[in-house]
Amino acid sequence: MPTDTNLPPDASLANRHDNEIEHGRFLAGAGAEDVWGWASPAGRLRAIRRGKKIREGAVLHAESKVLEVGCGTGIFTEMVAESGAHILAVDISPDLLEVARKRGTKPGQVEYVCKGFEDAVVDGPFDAVVGSSVLHHLDIEASTSKIHELLKPGGWMSFCEPNMLNPHIAIIKNIKWIGRKLGESPDETAFVRWKLARLLKSIGFTEVCVTPFDFLPPITPRPMIPLVKAVGFGAEVLPGLREISGSLHIVARKPLG
Repeated sequence: MPTDTNLPPDASLANRHDNEIEHGRFLAGAGAEDVWGWASPAGRLRAIRRGKKIREGAVLHAESKVLEVGCGTGIFTEMVAESGAHILAVDISPDLLEVARKRGTKPGQVEYVCKGFEDAVVDGPFDAVVGSSVLHHLDIEASTSKIHELLKPGGWMSFCEPNMLNPHIAIIKNIKWIGRKLGESPDETAFVRWKLARLLKSIGFTEVCVTPFDFLPPITPRPMIPLVKAVGFGAEVLPGLREISGSLHIVARKPLG
């Protein structure tokens, strides 16, 4: 995650927080799920698939205590809640949390809290820490180290994040004026899977698996969705081609001992 090297770390973090709060205000006003691409017919299918991957990667059940990082409007909170788990969902944006709190999760199952994750104090440890498209907004080493600290021994992290090797993502993450035109926040990036896997292992995670997936663009016209899905599923298993998929599913475990 790029930082301003002319600022001390606390000032740089404060600037990032200010940027994300302002970005959340923009998203809430513009229709966050439209901007993110989750509201279109193809986008809804992508979201459902992503939510299932996050839920299953975290090995959730009704007794799980889960921390969701960067819950946004709560679209994936609802999907994680299908496991029956108890969820502490944090986000830095009060505007996005206002949307999330209107969702129909069971009373007492989800607690929404307005906090920036990197310097937040939360009541752990957790059986799982999960999230969708949030780590690429954070200092990746600091945030994954904190996730490791917050997990119980044997606990899982499960996230889906943008893949830097996807040509479209590489353009919007590295050419900032294009990213701004498409609704990006100033500090976000994307990940290369083997570099991220090395980082997670160096922090102390085991059973690290970073898997590329997703060739279904949210703008896919409804009549084309079955064909594009079928071609995409084939591309996901082809060596080389799979590396340019749109997303990464990141799963890792804190050792038992």
